[in-house]
Amino acid sequence: MDYRDAGVDVEAGRAFVGQIRNLVHSTFRPEVLGGLGGFSGCFQLPTGYREPVLVSGTDGVGTKLKIAQILNCHHTVGIDLVAMCVNDVLTSGAEPLFFLDYVATGKLEGEQLTQVVSGIAQGCKLAGAALLGGETAEMPGFYQVGEYDLAGFCVGIVEKSKMLDGSQVQVGDLAIGLASSGIHSNGVSLVRKIISDGGFAWDHTPQLFHGKTLGSIFLTPTRIYVKSVLSALHQGLEIHGMAHITGGGLPENLPRCLGANQAVKIHPGSWPIPPIFKWLADFGSVGAEAMYNTFNMGLGFVLILPPTQAQQAITHFQSQHIPAFTIGEVVEGTGELIGLFDS
Repeated sequence: MDYRDAGVDVEAGRAFVGQIRNLVHSTFRPEVLGGLGGFSGCFQLPTGYREPVLVSGTDGVGTKLKIAQILNCHHTVGIDLVAMCVNDVLTSGAEPLFFLDYVATGKLEGEQLTQVVSGIAQGCKLAGAALLGGETAEMPGFYQVGEYDLAGFCVGIVEKSKMLDGSQVQVGDLAIGLASSGIHSNGVSLVRKIISDGGFAWDHTPQLFHGKTLGSIFLTPTRIYVKSVLSALHQGLEIHGMAHITGGGLPENLPRCLGANQAVKIHPGSWPIPPIFKWLADFGSVGAEAMYNTFNMGLGFVLILPPTQAQQAITHFQSQHIPAFTIGEVVEGTGELIGLFDS
């Protein structure tokens, strides 16, 4: 008896590393030291920082993986994995430096997981981060054949004096919402229940979506905001706070970037809510409060900045093909959103 008899194919693991080697190397930055295959990844800090602060983040993709596995489409969830981490790190004003992944599966299927890693590599390129390393765990009996789970880890860097921590936000600042690309990677368990309870197939094409299938719509990857936001900072935009709108939606995430005794007064109707959210609300009989507390409702990222810079910010992001909207203003309060459900 050997390890293969127990369900773990070491040779397949070595072959998989060979398959993804070029994908990983394509993401490398000049600061990467060494190559793929060591016990650890090594990264030299960029020069030019007086007081560099390292900012870290970790996340997964959640049950969106179920949709990918049902449809045998694994590229986009790799992008999601990177996006969920790098967008979080970005909220501190940090530039993502490198990313690591952890993939656990019941049986290593090289073609399937190569698709995943190709998506991770694409996400790293979109964020400007190096895919520094990772781990693939073959766990027979723990996951069913064809199933896998993902976790991601990101480290970024920011000058200490420029790090955003809520103290820069001022009453009177405006909230600029940046459009999402869809549901991103949150609320998917509710999506799957609505699809299941409604008897819909993933290849169903509602008229509302102009020929696109439900599967393709819900697998649309999370938008990565890193390069557009960093370029705005480099151009002199005075951003006081940022929020990544993930699980919990606007009510949970937007207040996290505020200072003490502050709130945000939302302007209802100030941004277009994409049709996918109306479809979910209608066919799932989901109320407005539950929708806003589960989904991003069309806004994947929010910036807080002075009113004098709002139009400049909107123009900048529109030039980056990211629709942007003034959605509210900072007022005195206790960390709540005011007026979100006003008609």
